[in-house]
Order: sequence, then C-alpha cells, then structure tokens
Amino acid sequence: MKIKTSFLIVAMFFAFVSAFAQSGKKLDKIIKRDYQIIECTISRISDKAVEYSLPGETLQISLDVSQIAKIDFASGRSQTFDISPGNTSPSSNSSSITAAEFKTNTIAVLPVPYLNSDTQESSGDMAKFAQNDLYNKLLDKSSNIFPLTVQDLRTTNSLLHKAGIDHNNIDETPIEELEKILGVDNIVAAKVSYTIGTGTTATTYNSGNAKVSDNNKKVKTNDVSTTTSNNQTYYYYTVYFDMYKNKDKIYSQTRKPFLAVKDSWMDSVSYLLKRSPIYAKK
Repeated sequence: MKIKTSFLIVAMFFAFVSAFAQSGKKLDKIIKRDYQIIECTISRISDKAVEYSLPGETLQISLDVSQIAKIDFASGRSQTFDISPGNTSPSSNSSSITAAEFKTNTIAVLPVPYLNSDTQESSGDMAKFAQNDLYNKLLDKSSNIFPLTVQDLRTTNSLLHKAGIDHNNIDETPIEELEKILGVDNIVAAKVSYTIGTGTTATTYNSGNAKVSDNNKKVKTNDVSTTTSNNQTYYYYTVYFDMYKNKDKIYSQTRKPFLAVKDSWMDSVSYLLKRSPIYAKK
C-alpha cells in the first residue's frame, strides 16, 4: 500500500512539473491577414499550409499560407509572406509589407520603448505614455515644424498593430519598412532607458530651554536633539532621440537629465526636440 502511494505521489509530481514547464514555454505567433494573432506551437510549414497546435492541446490545425501575413517564431526569428496576387510563398523581402497611402511632409511618432536597463523589463503603458507625450509636444509646436504635419496617433498605432509591431519589436524593424507601413516620409523615434537608485538623508533638529540664575551670571541649558531619516528614490535616465527623413537619419542625440527625479526624461525630450532640424524658432 505504501509503495502504491509513493508511486502515485511521484507521478503527480512529474505531471505537475511537466504542466508547469509547458505553461512557461514561449510560443510562436501567427499574424493573419485579417490582423488576428494566433499564439501556438508550429510543427510544420509547407508551400501551401502551416500546421500548428494551440497551448495545452495536441490537435494539429492546418492554416493556408494565403491567410498568413507574418510569423514571429519563439526563437525571435520572423518570416513574412508575399501578398502579391497568386503568390503564397514565404518571403523575407520588404516588398511583402502592406504599404499605406503615402503622404508627403508628414511625420509619425513611433511608440517609445521605456526600458529598465537593470531588469530589462519594458513597460507597455509607459511606452504609450511617452509616445503620447512626444506627439502632443509636436502638436503644440506645429507652427515651429511647418511644413510638416503630424500623423494622427490612432492612425500610426493602428497601422503598426496591423503589421504586428509594438514597443517590444519596434527597434528591430527597418525605418524603410516603417515608412511604407505608415505612409510617411518623416519619422521620430525615441527610447527611454533608466535605472533606479535609493538614498537616505538624515535631518537633525535641536531644541533647548535656557535657565538664567538670579545673579545673571550662570546659564543652564537643557538641549534636546531629534534626528529623522528619509528614504529617497532616484531615477537615472538616458534618452535616445532619432529623426529620419526618406530613410535617412537626419538627427541623432542622446541626453541624460540633470535631475534624477521620476519625470525628468520629459524635459530631455523637450530639449532634444527644440534642437532638432525640423524645429524652427519663432
């Protein structure tokens, strides 16, 4: 009876470990032409179909390659599929990218990767916030960047989403491809990297009561000293700021804010924008 019980416990343990390992497994991503994203494990790719299984399932599903725009493999490699009529073969050529209607003298603001360089963790919320901050700065100074107009942020993000691009892989996409996807001839690309430090400051307060003797010659003082300590968080930022026009990089600067406070990166963005070649002082 004890042997059977021990065997059952061991079997349950290995089943748990196996399930845990599978749950933490990085998955492939199939990006369909209708912009649906399928997270799965791809087992086979042919000229006509891709076979895959969904997480936690062994059933093999077949999908015609004519429905697929791109595959992002768990290994980090990407594969695009030619969208020209009658051609369903895989392609890594940039000509397979869907080009938006081209608009001259238009600048697009890319998502801004916001990365903790110590942990290598990237915040999607802060990437959107930083992108929105830069976008609003350009709108507020639209007269200073004339004749450029700023592409609506919803349009930019919608086109990037359809192409399977976000703050995690924006740095891996060539500017030439991004210009085709967004239909613009100008792009501003920024990145915020930071580390966090802590420090302690101590403050001492002294108070005393003086007592004077009757003959006004002797003074007695009772001093009371109180020390308080405060923990301070410091943010050390590096802001990377690039501008492109017709595939060429026309401006590239890096700046570290003077103050190590939480939102000091925003001041650096303003500083770099005002010194960029598209900005005219008025």
